[in-house]
Amino acid sequence: MPAITPFLWFDSQAEEAAQYYVSVFPNSRVLSTTPAPDGTPEASAGGILTAEFELDGVRFTALNGGPHFQFTEAVSFVIDCADQAEVDHYWDALTADGGEESQCGWLKDRYGLSWQVVPRQLNDLLGDPDPGRSSRAMQAMLQMRKLDVAALQAAADAG
Repeated sequence: MPAITPFLWFDSQAEEAAQYYVSVFPNSRVLSTTPAPDGTPEASAGGILTAEFELDGVRFTALNGGPHFQFTEAVSFVIDCADQAEVDHYWDALTADGGEESQCGWLKDRYGLSWQVVPRQLNDLLGDPDPGRSSRAMQAMLQMRKLDVAALQAAADAG
C-alpha cells in the first residue's frame, strides 16, 4: 500500500509550524524544505513552498498556500497518551501561545489545527462492561476541557 501523508495547508507559516510540532513531540524532525520558485503566489521572496516533517514516525507535509483555506474541527489528530503526565504535556504545549481549549479533550493549537489529547484509560472506562461505570465516566468527560484521569476514574467508581 502506498504511504498516506497528512498534507497541512498554512497561510505562510509552514516552516514555523513544522519546527513547532517537532519541538512538541519526541522522536521528531524536519526532513526537508522546498524553496518556493520565483513567482509562486502567496510565497515571499526566499520563502519556502513546503516543509516535510516527521512526528514520532508519522510523516507530514506543510504547505505555504495562502489564506484561502483554514483548518476546521472536521479533521483532527488524536494523541494517545499513556498517562496524565503526557496529557498535561501535550495539552499545555499545544494550547500555549494562542491555542484554544475546547471540550472533552479537544483543542486548537496556535495555527488552528485541532487535536484530541486522550488518555488511554478513557477507552477502558468508556468500554467498561458495567453500563453505570461507563456512563458516569462519559458524563464526567463531557464536563471537562483537559481530560483528568483521576477524576474520570473517580466518577466511574462513584456509585
